[in-house]
Amino acid sequence: MIQPYLNEQGFELVDIEYVKEGSNWFLRVYVDKEGGIDIDDCVLISEKLSAKLDENDPIPTIYFLEVSSPGAERPLKKPEDVAKSREKGISKDVLFEAIEAALISSYKRNFNTAQNVRVDMNRNTGVIRVYARKLIVEEVLDSRTEISLPAAREINPHFQLEDIAEIEVTPRDFGRIAAQTAKQVVTQRIREAERGLIYNAFVDKEEDIVTGVVQRQDLRNIYIDLGKIEAALPLTELMPNEKFVHGDRIKAYITKVENTTKGPQIILSRTHPGLLKRLFELEVPEIFDGVVEIRSVAREAGFRSKIAVHSRNEEVDPVGSCVGPKGMRVQTIVGELRGEKIDIVRFSDQVDEYVANALSPSKVLEVQVFEEEKMARVIVPDYQLSLAIGIKGQNARLAAKLTGWKIDIKSESQAEQEFGREKDSSLEMHQDSVSVD
Repeated sequence: MIQPYLNEQGFELVDIEYVKEGSNWFLRVYVDKEGGIDIDDCVLISEKLSAKLDENDPIPTIYFLEVSSPGAERPLKKPEDVAKSREKGISKDVLFEAIEAALISSYKRNFNTAQNVRVDMNRNTGVIRVYARKLIVEEVLDSRTEISLPAAREINPHFQLEDIAEIEVTPRDFGRIAAQTAKQVVTQRIREAERGLIYNAFVDKEEDIVTGVVQRQDLRNIYIDLGKIEAALPLTELMPNEKFVHGDRIKAYITKVENTTKGPQIILSRTHPGLLKRLFELEVPEIFDGVVEIRSVAREAGFRSKIAVHSRNEEVDPVGSCVGPKGMRVQTIVGELRGEKIDIVRFSDQVDEYVANALSPSKVLEVQVFEEEKMARVIVPDYQLSLAIGIKGQNARLAAKLTGWKIDIKSESQAEQEFGREKDSSLEMHQDSVSVD
């Protein structure tokens, strides 16, 4: 039922498995096509197959359908699978050398011998021969490693004492063992090559955003299908109260790409400040084109973020560019981050201006800069003190993280009592920033 449909659509059915994980059953369908498949292919096939399976109802139990690429673990079930090794960039000579090395180990293991042997595989015919290397001696003490001079000269009359003679010792049934070993080596090398290709494809995407489909979840991670590989999104990297279910499409930030013994491992995050930065780079043309640059990002995921922007062109407003017409650009980002509040701040080389902007949405009367301590004392109107500090100190904490300066916030009344500063709310500083909820 599945195979004919996939053939009609130009896809290849690689494998099917029906397995139970925990209390749930999963029907996993692995598909491929020339040039590889992507997430949209998997979603399309999943929708079509779901309809067919619901119509025919071949499996009475409740189960989840998963459609994905076989990735680096593609099984070699057909001759054409082996032929694909060349497409994976595996040198023919390297492959033969690997097979020969594996055959030596296989020979010693299967025939329980410690002989020093060499395996020769004919590159054209595939005929395999095993040769034992023996030292030519006057008196043979160990026939596994030594041979007499007369016996050696029957093979080659030019042999001398202390030479190494090679004697063919190919077992009669070695062909079957060799075939199994060769297939295992080819399988492993293809897997290694595919893993290498996948690693190379994703290592350049580190610190970038990817879109995938939620496949499954365990106690530590949510696993996201990226088309060619499954990535792990640790539950600790989810925003507060964020939940995903099987089949959800998700955007996440790649924090790490590692080449492990089990293949490439990709770690994702939804809380990393880099996610916010990349969303702005993708959503705001002026940032993408390099006219507006992001100078700093501070984020407490799911609650509030601050981003400092600077324009290389005096005629381009960096804050307005990020907000977009009718706030559409920033609202798109807020929606992706599930309502996270975002303060867009104009960067300034003047520390007092930068700190004042960073404390948005609070109004600021004065900023006193102490260079040696890298500390800024900020005076705000009495009625703005709570807003400047923020809930549990969040606004002040994010402003300090954004600017890289310690920030000490005082109300007008506190400043008057502690430093003798006269109250004058008319001296309110100009601030260039926008807060978006």
